[in-house]
Amino acid sequence: MIGLTDQAIEPRRAEILQAVSCPGAGAIVTFEGTVRLESRGRQVTHLFYEAFPEMALPEMERIAAEARRRWPLLELALLHRTGHVNVGETSVLVAVSSAHRADAFDACRFIIDSLKTTVPIWKREHYEDGAVWVEDHA
Repeated sequence: MIGLTDQAIEPRRAEILQAVSCPGAGAIVTFEGTVRLESRGRQVTHLFYEAFPEMALPEMERIAAEARRRWPLLELALLHRTGHVNVGETSVLVAVSSAHRADAFDACRFIIDSLKTTVPIWKREHYEDGAVWVEDHA
């Protein structure tokens, strides 16, 4: 399960966790990125994400393939929001299952770190007094 969505991720959380669950899993590790209230010393009202799906999806697939090559993963899910995302809402969800927790933790961190640095998804932070496109991938 790898994709981009303009719909809320929260209602799909159980479905995503079920997708990575399997009898051989001794560990399921998730990372859920949420929109925080403050950034760069300013109060955030919401974020807006834009993606270039024709490039983003193949890159997300490449990251997943690399994670599977490096670690013995059983299942993997990666879903990123696009469009308007409110404070407190989920913007990205990564879930992996493996027989052992160390592999699941390492793979999950690799996936989110790689996504933030290589996938063409852009974030615009909106504040009460304006908005900026965020250049860094922090």
